[in-house]
Amino acid sequence: MGTTDSKLNFRKAVIQLTTKTQPVEATDDAFWDQFWADTTTTVQDVFALVPAAEIRAVREESPSNLATLCYKAVERLVQGAESGCPTEREKQVILNCTRILTRILPYIFEDQDWRGFFWSTVPGAGRAGTDDLDDDDGARPLAESLLLAIADLLFCPDFTVHSHKRGPDSVENMQSIDSCEYIWEAGVGFAQSPPLNYIHDLNRTELLRLLLTCFSEAMYLPPSTDNSVLNPWVTFFCSTENRHALPLFTSLLNVVCAYDPVGYGIPYNHLLFSDYREQLVEQAVQILIVTLEHDGGVPYRPPSPSSMEEQETTGPENLFVNYLSRIHREEDFDFVLKGVARLLTNPLTQTYLPNSTKKIQFHQELLVLFWKLCDFNKKFLFFVLKSSDVLDILVPILYYLNDARADQSRVGLMHIGVFILLLLSGERNFGVRLNKPYSIHVPMDIPVFTGTHADLLIVVFHKIITTGHQRLQPLFDCLLTIVVNVSPYLKSLSMVAANKLLHLLEAFSTSWYLFSAAQNHHLVFFLLEAFNNIIQYQFDGNCNLVYAIIRKRNVFHQLANLPSDSASIQKALQRKRKSPDVISRTSSQETVSMEGSHPAVPAEPGTLKTSLIAMPGIDKLTEKSQVSEDGTMVSVPKTDSPDTVPSDQSAVTGTSDTESNSGRDNEDVFYTEAEMERRRLSSASSTSFWAPTPEWVLSWKCKLPLQTIMRLLQVLVPQVEKICIDKGLTDESEILKFLQHGTLVGLLPVPHPILIRKYQANAGTAMWFRTYMWGVVYLRNVDPPIWYDTDVRLFEIQRIPQDRRMSVKALI
Repeated sequence: MGTTDSKLNFRKAVIQLTTKTQPVEATDDAFWDQFWADTTTTVQDVFALVPAAEIRAVREESPSNLATLCYKAVERLVQGAESGCPTEREKQVILNCTRILTRILPYIFEDQDWRGFFWSTVPGAGRAGTDDLDDDDGARPLAESLLLAIADLLFCPDFTVHSHKRGPDSVENMQSIDSCEYIWEAGVGFAQSPPLNYIHDLNRTELLRLLLTCFSEAMYLPPSTDNSVLNPWVTFFCSTENRHALPLFTSLLNVVCAYDPVGYGIPYNHLLFSDYREQLVEQAVQILIVTLEHDGGVPYRPPSPSSMEEQETTGPENLFVNYLSRIHREEDFDFVLKGVARLLTNPLTQTYLPNSTKKIQFHQELLVLFWKLCDFNKKFLFFVLKSSDVLDILVPILYYLNDARADQSRVGLMHIGVFILLLLSGERNFGVRLNKPYSIHVPMDIPVFTGTHADLLIVVFHKIITTGHQRLQPLFDCLLTIVVNVSPYLKSLSMVAANKLLHLLEAFSTSWYLFSAAQNHHLVFFLLEAFNNIIQYQFDGNCNLVYAIIRKRNVFHQLANLPSDSASIQKALQRKRKSPDVISRTSSQETVSMEGSHPAVPAEPGTLKTSLIAMPGIDKLTEKSQVSEDGTMVSVPKTDSPDTVPSDQSAVTGTSDTESNSGRDNEDVFYTEAEMERRRLSSASSTSFWAPTPEWVLSWKCKLPLQTIMRLLQVLVPQVEKICIDKGLTDESEILKFLQHGTLVGLLPVPHPILIRKYQANAGTAMWFRTYMWGVVYLRNVDPPIWYDTDVRLFEIQRIPQDRRMSVKALI
């Protein structure tokens, strides 16, 4: 049978399914076999030959036919898992059934009435170990049969793994094989690296794609911060019911962390042959991030005959989370960290031959995986921070942040990068590691400087704040919190970085900016706290910063004398309308960018993006810890601190899809972007809006931590002026030399205790990660386009319109 004929037959079967008015009997094998008998269809063919409109038509008009198709496809997968697919034809049937289910499942999930279908029992499908197949109590829901069959097939010799048997009688018994001997790649807990087999890689990829589609029911439910509602597919698959859970988790992790896209280093090797391993690695990392969810309750199952029974009050433990949290050997940590760092660094690689090395595209998934590794395994987090290897993660993150700052479609990437740095900055070792000189010089569109990784971090943060797009404003709190957390450990800032910090203070402390929004003064508090930490704990070695503070002393004097009367407030707000670009008046060396860099570009019009729910404010994202004399951290009870806005003063205006709810009481209320827009419009037209008052200004102005800096200026400014007059100095280097050897011992106020704001998980961030993660999975799976044009509810899909950007310059 020719390829065209076989596709025609497949197409005819699809049409018959939609047009038959009578249900087709499940026993009519001749009819059902048409869907999977063909040996030439690909997954792309299946998506083309089964249009969305026809799947919906069968669902509405011939529901029993759709139900039978699903049941028969699962039945064939179960049979294949039991037999071990000894023939090529059986392997092809398994692949075709896999593709058809991948195509159909999203249309099952989008209809509320159908979601329970896969959790209903099918006659004759007994639970493992149940002899009496007619006993309905022992029947498995269809979803369970499907998931167990996929798990078995992922360790099927000569189909997805290498057979260990040799000789004429080489078919292995699927029920008795120990899948721990068939782990796909050497690494964590497994020493042998099986030979590469691209057919096995392709087959694994197709099965993992179906598995991911099963898990994607989460996309079709609206966002909820109720963590007790679990994904039933993930919950079952990661439970003890799945005998392959450990080898599969290990296979997925090892395949990702062992992958080297550069291969043997042959230029243009990716253009000479297809890299099937890359497709497998992409699916593997997506399966990992989706399955590594905390379990905290009963999995939600739609009503079905099998789920009407009483369920246990606690959900089964997620074994993938369990295994991840129990990794503890240093060599395993080293393997995972080096693998993730290698892949994150891959797109940054510069070569003399343009486009000669493969550049991976799944860095967002890798960042989520790294986040989950640090979140679930604190020993791994401490291992990462134990050496300067953490900088191999830091540099690519800063590269991605800088590169994505102008692109609205990558606002989620900006958030995940900043969250990882916030998590790391809560540990002392991170700040210490930042003092390592930065010498690799990845091509970034930032000013040239000579200094440390701390300088790199500050220069990139400054670039994000001053030249990023408007919707990044809610991240300013996070960016400056990271700077504050690391500031007590920074031994020597470069002049470029020192000027950047002073420039931010100058911009954020203009009176009209301070009076424009209820939270803006927080940014000044953060910067002053960072300066105080450096002066009090790292004065020696930071002559560049001290010199920058002396040069910009008028900024601190203006802050101390900030007017708070009504007339001055109104005058300042009037000035805002006249000169909207204060922050663009840069005070530092912006002329020369690093060699080989390209400016960050906005998203192309028409680019798809998924909406994100709002993030909690920095006060909900972090908890304060005080560093005691022996270096241990003690939690600080929450109080109405200077950088927390009293709730009655909080802004009433709506927030964007990424905006912070800082200062709000309703921390568990989250909105999609469309809802945010409606709230913004309604609040703009409302007469009740926030306005600054003299009382409000005085409430935080009196708490500005200016004493240390004012004392420093009081002591050093006259000395510097005297030296300049006495020696006729005009040269910066001489003044810096004087400051370098100066001391303020005994002249400054008693050092304040170091406060670290450590990231703390909450329902809001868990929900944000879920929507971000599924949004990435949705947008990255375009060939085939598994979820496109289906009715997802977890987020909204939007196209970036023609360029109507308004940069932060116009807002500050």
